[in-house]
Amino acid sequence: MSDALGIALVGCGTVGGGVAEVLLRHRERLAQRAGRPLQLRHIVVRHLHKPREPFIPRELLTTDFYGVVLQDPNVHVVVELVGGTTVAREFVLAALAAGKHVVTANKALLAEAGPEIFEAARRAERTVCFEAAVAGGIPIIRALGESLAANQITAIQGILNGTSNYILTAMAERGLPYEEALREAQQHGYAEADPTLDVDGSDAAHKLAILAQIAFGVIARPADITRQGIDQLHPMDIRFAHELGYTIKLLAEAWTRNTTPPEGPRGVALHVAPVLLRHTDLLAQVRGAHNAIAVYGDIVGETLYQGPGAGRGPTASSVLADLIDLAVGRAQRTFAVARLWSNTDRGFVLDPPEQVHSRFYLRLLVADKPGVLADIARILAQHTISISSVVQHEAPENGGQLVPLVIVTHYAATGYFLDAVTQINRLSTVAAPAVYYSMGD
Repeated sequence: MSDALGIALVGCGTVGGGVAEVLLRHRERLAQRAGRPLQLRHIVVRHLHKPREPFIPRELLTTDFYGVVLQDPNVHVVVELVGGTTVAREFVLAALAAGKHVVTANKALLAEAGPEIFEAARRAERTVCFEAAVAGGIPIIRALGESLAANQITAIQGILNGTSNYILTAMAERGLPYEEALREAQQHGYAEADPTLDVDGSDAAHKLAILAQIAFGVIARPADITRQGIDQLHPMDIRFAHELGYTIKLLAEAWTRNTTPPEGPRGVALHVAPVLLRHTDLLAQVRGAHNAIAVYGDIVGETLYQGPGAGRGPTASSVLADLIDLAVGRAQRTFAVARLWSNTDRGFVLDPPEQVHSRFYLRLLVADKPGVLADIARILAQHTISISSVVQHEAPENGGQLVPLVIVTHYAATGYFLDAVTQINRLSTVAAPAVYYSMGD
């Protein structure tokens, strides 16, 4: 099998086991698609004697990445599936230095250390493939880098975290409180025991950073991306959104400025947050643990990609697609041309999130007395923000109670809106900090 593509897996958990299973059970199909055999030579694990699925031959297992994998001249590709940003980074850099290509599903690693890893790959004249790092089984990396290559991407809106989408679907459709919806997601295997990275928006921010690099050439680390999760979302806001004709989704968004300034690069703003979408919006209709990404190109217009965003099968499918691309030679050519995470100027810089214009949903808990709405409207007007609609349910008959007040604004600069909210929160008639979210068209 001298022409075989030799593969070493690092990690044999849920996804690693799925990749190994396909490599071992579907050799003929993969060889036909790749034009050459894909030979699994080693599987690096922490514990050799841990019980494993019966299809994994014991002779493939090793704990010695440096002594076995890196020293094997017939290993051409290292597939990194251990996650995290410490050991994984060391393995990836060592593999590249040893002349091995790398396939990874590690979005956090690419978001945090993309420039270092891709520069190391270019120095070694090797390739890094990462289709599985964003949206599991959805081929969004290829779509942005290849299928839409003739377009200038103008915007991206994505449901990039299946855990959050499952929780929001359960809250909206079955009225479950957040804590109960989270427990259910954990029981189904959609959420980890510690779900923080999923529900606070961090996971989606990692993925957005990768998409922004491909689409705009900007190097955005997670700390550069404004982030708000769903862990503080109140069922009251889901109900009010529904009354207004909207569904709340956790979106990762990238927006470019509509006009190019007379001098200097164009700006692109990145943020992750719950957003109110009209019920008729295609993204609003994505249910359960699925992912979906809407991409807007200046030639093609809007395109939508939807499918399973995580799990053994979908993620393994994307890893194997990368291995086939490497075997054929497509990945190497694409990698050389794309110049990802380099100093290549693509004409975009990161915009401050305050410059983004949006419509806003604003919920306040206010005293039920005359003049309150007038005071709030005055502050909004002072910040050049006009009101589109107001929702206030009738106060209890006994009077003197606090009531929720919901205001929908017309388009306004985020910075002006945030300044207005700060001033509104100081009013003596406002009993709790304002709750606010962006709104789709």
